Amino acid sequence: MEKIKSLCVMRELVKALSQLENQLVEKFGVSLNEAMALCSLSDGTLTASEISELIGLAPSHTSKVIRSIEDKGFINRTLGKEDKRTMFFELTESGFATIAKIKEDGVEIPELLAPLFRK
Repeated sequence: MEKIKSLCVMRELVKALSQLENQLVEKFGVSLNEAMALCSLSDGTLTASEISELIGLAPSHTSKVIRSIEDKGFINRTLGKEDKRTMFFELTESGFATIAKIKEDGVEIPELLAPLFRK
C-alpha cells in the first residue's frame, strides 16, 4: 500500500466526504454514518457490534449513530432471545423508505471520489 506523503491530500478527501455528507443531510435528513448504518441494516437484523464492523466505526461512536437513527424512527431495537444483554436492530418501514429513497435519488459524487465509483 502506498504511503500518504501529504496531509493536504487527506484534507481534500475529508472535504469531499463532508460535501457528500452535506448532501445526505439536506436531501434525506441523515448523516453519512447514519446512511451507512441504514444501508447495512437493509440486508437484515444486526447487532451493534456487527453494525460497527460493517461501517468501520468505534463501538462508542456506533452507539451514538444507532441512538440517532432510533430517535428518528428508522430502526427498532429488540432483546436477544438467548442472551438478554444482546440487542438486535432492524429497519422500520420509515427506515426502509429512507434507504430506498437514498438509493433511488442518490447524491452527486464529489470529483475527487468519482474514480472510486467507476469500478
